[in-house]
Amino acid sequence: MSKQVRYSPEVRERGVRLVLDHQHEHGSQWAAIQSIAPKLGCTAETLRKWVRKAERSQGLRPVGTDAERERVKELERENRELRRANEILRKASAYFAQAELDRRGK
Repeated sequence: MSKQVRYSPEVRERGVRLVLDHQHEHGSQWAAIQSIAPKLGCTAETLRKWVRKAERSQGLRPVGTDAERERVKELERENRELRRANEILRKASAYFAQAELDRRGK
């Protein structure tokens, strides 16, 4: 079983910054990761995960799978429709409540 090593946030940030700053000097991002990881004392896969996480948090890489993104869009659309329907019902309720008050006053 492998030993779990904790890296400080500074090491993670430095590794991500190095990859993002120097990936243009390599044939691919993976080549940059493989070059930089041994200098930080971590595996290439560990550094790749740090880079992916940073890219997602910065909005450079989409979050989730295509199916998940499609589901989120569908839920957002449904949410907008329900908000519109609730607003219509609120206005209708206020209108009919006012009409009832006006009718009782006569």
